[in-house]
Amino acid sequence: MAPSSLPPAPPSSVVIVLLFLSSAALLCESRLSLDYYSKTCPSFNKIMQETITNKQITSPTTAAGALRLLFHDCLPNGCDGSILISSTAFNKAERDADINLSLPGDPFDLIVRAKTALELACPNTVSCSDILAVATRDLVTMLGGPYYNVYLGRKDSRSSSASSIEGKLPKPTMGMSQLINLFASSGFSVQEMVALSGAHTIGFSHCKEFSSNVGNDTHYNPRFAQALKQACADYPKNPTLSVFNDIMTPNKFDNLYYQNLPKGLGLLESDHGLYNDPRTRPFVELYAKDQNKFFQDFAKAMQKLSVYGIKTGRRGEIRRRCDAVN
Repeated sequence: MAPSSLPPAPPSSVVIVLLFLSSAALLCESRLSLDYYSKTCPSFNKIMQETITNKQITSPTTAAGALRLLFHDCLPNGCDGSILISSTAFNKAERDADINLSLPGDPFDLIVRAKTALELACPNTVSCSDILAVATRDLVTMLGGPYYNVYLGRKDSRSSSASSIEGKLPKPTMGMSQLINLFASSGFSVQEMVALSGAHTIGFSHCKEFSSNVGNDTHYNPRFAQALKQACADYPKNPTLSVFNDIMTPNKFDNLYYQNLPKGLGLLESDHGLYNDPRTRPFVELYAKDQNKFFQDFAKAMQKLSVYGIKTGRRGEIRRRCDAVN
């Protein structure tokens, strides 16, 4: 290229800003590591494994609940454990926002158990957000899902507000364009969104989230629709009634969720949307055919999600109790 066609050099102030931003990003990444607690809490892995195993054995839906809990913590404001904070008389916290009221209690209990054991072994050392990230990964692996690295060193949020998550989490009634835009606003591609949706392979949904669609949506397999109506017949009296998203292998992390969708065996409106929308259908078909590819992409997307919007250094704290700020 001739010298005369070279673009003008950016102002020195722009260069300085870019260098600063690049350095800040590297500094943030350098604060995370796979062996973050190797010296400060050598028993971290052992305590986590024992707590997770005991909880999952006694409450088999813990894995599905933990996946959903991590997702509801990370996507709105970053993975900072703010979903774990309880409301007070002066503040309505995230966990009491309408969209979070259906989060099951087992994963909250798991985090409390792990944190209690870790505080006894290593006081004021391990963050609640790190506990949630590791617990979710280990539970996915326990049910046959892929292993992925979880980088540690997150700090916990000092606050939690129900109003701060408005419009930042997907709802079962959202159209595919809304869902795609919501994920895109947090930096996730369409393919990553479809891969993360595979978490439904061990998930379950409350009847109120889909019952109104069963009789009106022609995408349901007729026999499946009839079975759902029967299973949810009493949900107005019992709002805790729920159904597995994958009726074939609900306690195994596999790719049957995707195989179910073309057969009309999706549970939520958003499940049907993944197969019926031309932007997402190719990925559904890919993962239905190739479980290894699904596992590979799910692991990458989860690793990306688990460090989304994290707090490090002085931007956060290590909470002594996961349900309350220090």
